Amino acid sequence: MIDEVAVISIWAEDVAETAHFYQDVLGLDLLHHSHAGRPHFKVGGAMLTILKGKPHPAENPQPPRFPLFAFRVSDLDQAVARLESRGVDLPWGVEVGAGSRWVMFHDPAGNLIELT
Repeated sequence: MIDEVAVISIWAEDVAETAHFYQDVLGLDLLHHSHAGRPHFKVGGAMLTILKGKPHPAENPQPPRFPLFAFRVSDLDQAVARLESRGVDLPWGVEVGAGSRWVMFHDPAGNLIELT
């Protein structure tokens, strides 16, 4: 019934700062249009949009460090080097398990992101 994710929306109190992070730090392509001042970024075949608002972390999430959304990258080591060069805090470092490697961090609005 569902073919793929079309849009992911996240909240940010400072939309401009958060948009800067996704464009300049993570390297996402900002689409030339934005509906009602909401930046939209191309992510594969989907879009990421940033809405004005305050993110609310889940209370007592199980497992801890969720919810999040994850991006697949072709070279995790290169992505980590880029994040570190831009001063992004990687509180848990690169993690390994079940044949995979990933890194988790927060965007300026507090949304939890994973690169895998």
